[in-house]
Amino acid sequence: MNNTFSIQRFGLLLKRQWLEFGKIYLVSLAVIFGIFLVFYGYYYKEVLDRLEMPLSYNSRRLNFREPLFIVAGFLFITIIASNYFAHLGQKSKAIIDLLIPASTFEKFLTGLFFVIFLGIGSYLLLFYVTDLIFVARFRSLFDGVSNVATTVGQAREVKIAEELPYFFEKNNVNEFKALYFLPFLVTSIFFLGSIYFNKFHYIKTAISVMIFSGVTTYIIFKTGEWLMKGKVMINDGDMGNEQITKSMAELYVSILFILLTLIFWSITYVRLKEKEV
Repeated sequence: MNNTFSIQRFGLLLKRQWLEFGKIYLVSLAVIFGIFLVFYGYYYKEVLDRLEMPLSYNSRRLNFREPLFIVAGFLFITIIASNYFAHLGQKSKAIIDLLIPASTFEKFLTGLFFVIFLGIGSYLLLFYVTDLIFVARFRSLFDGVSNVATTVGQAREVKIAEELPYFFEKNNVNEFKALYFLPFLVTSIFFLGSIYFNKFHYIKTAISVMIFSGVTTYIIFKTGEWLMKGKVMINDGDMGNEQITKSMAELYVSILFILLTLIFWSITYVRLKEKEV
């Protein structure tokens, strides 16, 4: 039998970890869903109150979705990642976990499964379904109702239902594809923090991220200021390279995110092996 990876052992380990970590995951998911219901429910009540005067409706009231998606998503995936290896900081639980007949690689893969597949995947699915149900309901309430919009001095009739886009229809991540890799980088940092710190994993990891981000931003800002000091920008009028510059920036940022994620995963794996020793 392969001592590094076995499908049978991996499956049994997933079941075992679900019994322990599943509670934290489900509670966190329920809390996030409750937050979604509060925001969408408040907006739904506001819509019902305006049914008698639909022409006063403003679709910008749905703009709460962007900050809700970012803030709630960050909290959810980081809490999940920060709690996965948290029990290894407790000697009694750590001994039991480390004695499980599974390889370090299988334990690491199990962690990635819960943190990435269940963590990020379930959050996106939950937000998508919640937004789909509520926005579809909003559209049905305003079905056939039109409003007057003014564009360049010309008035035109616009159906209110058409002015209610679904969240993932409105926000196209393809505008900057590097954002696809950002959740993996964020979870990898807090995933490492869950095994690196013995207590107060989330707080210590968050403080470390803030300090590192602050120092990095300061260094980049000062470097740019030093390089550009005393120089004058000359615009040659060539705007044809803008798309190339954007694509290159997108590529470089994507590569940076991927490399950092792999580095943090590697450190986490090494740290896990050290715990077993």
